[in-house]
Amino acid sequence: MTEPPPAPAARPTGERRGGSGTAVLGAILIAVGILFFIGQQVDLDWGGELWPFYIVGAGAVLVAFGLSQRGGSGLTVAGSIVAMVGLILFYQEWADHYESWAYAWPLTAPGGSGLGMLLHGTRFGDGKMARDGLWQFVVALGILAVGFVFFEGIIGLSGDRWNLPAWAGPALLIGVGVLVLLRAVMPGRRGDAAPAEEPPPG
Repeated sequence: MTEPPPAPAARPTGERRGGSGTAVLGAILIAVGILFFIGQQVDLDWGGELWPFYIVGAGAVLVAFGLSQRGGSGLTVAGSIVAMVGLILFYQEWADHYESWAYAWPLTAPGGSGLGMLLHGTRFGDGKMARDGLWQFVVALGILAVGFVFFEGIIGLSGDRWNLPAWAGPALLIGVGVLVLLRAVMPGRRGDAAPAEEPPPG
């Protein structure tokens, strides 16, 4: 009786990961080259107000590598934080508004870290990570709103104060506190829990 041919050996997981990461790097290099080529054609000054995009690009590279492997959540989160810093710096350079760091910092953490968790959790079907990241990003936006009203509207960091009612600041604080409290008391979905082990057959 003829024996069936042996099944082909499974390709090592490490090769797939390495190939995916290399493909991502190649795509990023091509995109960067195209951007610089377009910049030359339209006479963009990459050393002027656009310099923060070097930081955004570095963050995007980290995010891309993180999203190319299931265990790369740390790279995705770090890249999101770096990219968010670059975007904030671009706004501040363009608007000459560097004093906005007083209230823009939540966009880096927990905002940038939450965005990285949301991206990685969505990419690999990790619902808990994605929801935790979304909540972090929402809380960051809330803190940003409170800081913006306080520093710009009440203190007048960039100039004149706003004509706000006295209850505006406390109302924003209460709103952010409600969001944080809801996140703390909301139960997680059952689907995120690890499946119970079946008892061995007796």
